Amino acid sequence: MGKIKSLEELMKIKEEALKNVKMREAGKRGKIVVAMGTCGIAAGAKDTLKAVVETLDELNIDDIAVVQSGCMGLCEVEPTIEVALEGEEPIIYGRVTPENAKRIIKSHIVDGELVSDLIVKRGEV
Repeated sequence: MGKIKSLEELMKIKEEALKNVKMREAGKRGKIVVAMGTCGIAAGAKDTLKAVVETLDELNIDDIAVVQSGCMGLCEVEPTIEVALEGEEPIIYGRVTPENAKRIIKSHIVDGELVSDLIVKRGEV
C-alpha cells in the first residue's frame, strides 16, 4: 500500500475495510472474542483460543465468529472471552481454561444457559 495522500483516499480505505468486516460477519448469529493481550497470553489464552476453535468445530457450529482482541482490561481474571450473541447482552467470562471454554460453548452457545460461576462482567467492556 502506498502513502495515503488525502482524506478522501483514507475514507475510501475505511469503507472498504468495514465492507470486508461485514462480509465476514454476515450470516453469523454471534461471536466469541478471545483477549490475546500479553497478560492473556501469559495466562494461557493461546490454549483457550485453540479450545474454542476446536470445540466449535467438533460441534459443527459455524455460525459463531471467533475473533481475537487485545487486553480487555481484566488482567486479574485472564484468560478472558466475550460471548456476544445476536440480540443478547455480551457476557465476559474469566479464568477460561480450555476445559472452561468447552463448558461455555456447550452451555451458553448450544443450550443458551449462562455459566454463572465464570462470569466477570455483563455488557460492553
